[in-house]
Amino acid sequence: MKILVNISRVFVGVLFIISGLIKLNDPLGFSYKLEEYFSVDVLNIAFLEPYALMIAVLVVVFEVVLGVFLLIGYKPKFTIWSLLAMIVFFTFLTFYSAYFDKVKDCGCFGDVLKLTPWESFTKDLILLFFILILFFGIQHIKPLFNKLMTTVLALLGFIFSFWFGYYVLEHLPAKDFRAYKVGANIQEGMSVPEDAAKPIVEYSWKFDVNGEEKIVVTNGSYPSVEGDFVSVDTQVIQEGYQPPINDFSIESETEDLTQVFLAEENLIVIVSYSLEKIEQEGAKKLKALSEEAIKKGYKVIGLTASGEGAKQQIKEAYNIDFEFYLCDEKALKTVVRSNPGIIELDAGTVKQKVHWNDINDLELPKVERKQEPKVVEDIIAYFINGESSTKEAVEALEEEKVESINVVKDSLKLRELNTQNNIIYTGIIEVTLKSNNQ
Repeated sequence: MKILVNISRVFVGVLFIISGLIKLNDPLGFSYKLEEYFSVDVLNIAFLEPYALMIAVLVVVFEVVLGVFLLIGYKPKFTIWSLLAMIVFFTFLTFYSAYFDKVKDCGCFGDVLKLTPWESFTKDLILLFFILILFFGIQHIKPLFNKLMTTVLALLGFIFSFWFGYYVLEHLPAKDFRAYKVGANIQEGMSVPEDAAKPIVEYSWKFDVNGEEKIVVTNGSYPSVEGDFVSVDTQVIQEGYQPPINDFSIESETEDLTQVFLAEENLIVIVSYSLEKIEQEGAKKLKALSEEAIKKGYKVIGLTASGEGAKQQIKEAYNIDFEFYLCDEKALKTVVRSNPGIIELDAGTVKQKVHWNDINDLELPKVERKQEPKVVEDIIAYFINGESSTKEAVEALEEEKVESINVVKDSLKLRELNTQNNIIYTGIIEVTLKSNNQ
């Protein structure tokens, strides 16, 4: 029994520390996951959503501390009871999530390891088994060091956990495991390889055959059944390949500009998933940043999920003159764990990423800015029955009097016309009137 307890002690302690540190590396990400659990559609305890970040930090700090306590043998009774209470709660949570298909990823290991709901539940059952071994063999858990050293180590573990959580909140995760990490290409992250696995879907076709219900299962093809079709149900047996990035876009009010900006070089993107919740101290730094970046040859845009009213209000409040474009809020929360946060893109590749507290760390060497293509206004020459005229005169003609309209964009006549005038015409509109109107 003693050997089994010691094996369980090491296994549970190390796993709790690793799992806790991964989440402590990104407490904002874990808080977003808690908000999902607290929502009306899952546990229906939405009143806790405003406190999700505080709860997230406390939970992951406690998780790391309990792992340390267990390994060094500090207060075994308190530690084992706490571990048991925590694992029972999370086992219930993952079972509820899996059984009712509420949350697709528990967030147990952050973005490092994605587990399905049933995989998360199985993991918690295994942990529960080992913690029960510790519970019934608690007499075999002894401190590894003397009382003073054990207390000092426990205190250091507690202090380090809180410090680390505070540090990454004020800056960015020490290690970025997301699809938008520095060096990643967003375009590549959105693409699906040609040989990617396709989803396997089962189709259950329901027919009425002579008054009796008959169900035929196929992989999608319509079955040959002598009866009346009633309905069809589908079930995904196996998920196909999902690209790491599937909800990122850059849109104006009228068009999708994602590909345009992902092809842009030396692009500074200021990300604020919610302009209504933007940190004021961070917003105050954006004007100076954008002016410096533009001066050094960079193009600057903003990305937000907020509406036009919030955009205009922020522009006026902080004297910001760059354009904000639209993107999904969840995607922006994933891009950078800061509101606002700043990233540098070069042809879609993330070159730099900083928290607003670290704007001064953003490296902006001078770059050669490509000339923006000039929009040349069309200058049209108008002719009515071969005589020079004006746009107003042509538009004033009654339709029933017009025989034909000929538009000339490239011809010898156009070139000859341009050589005779100081104006460079880009086209000719020739109007021919009906003979009885001449």
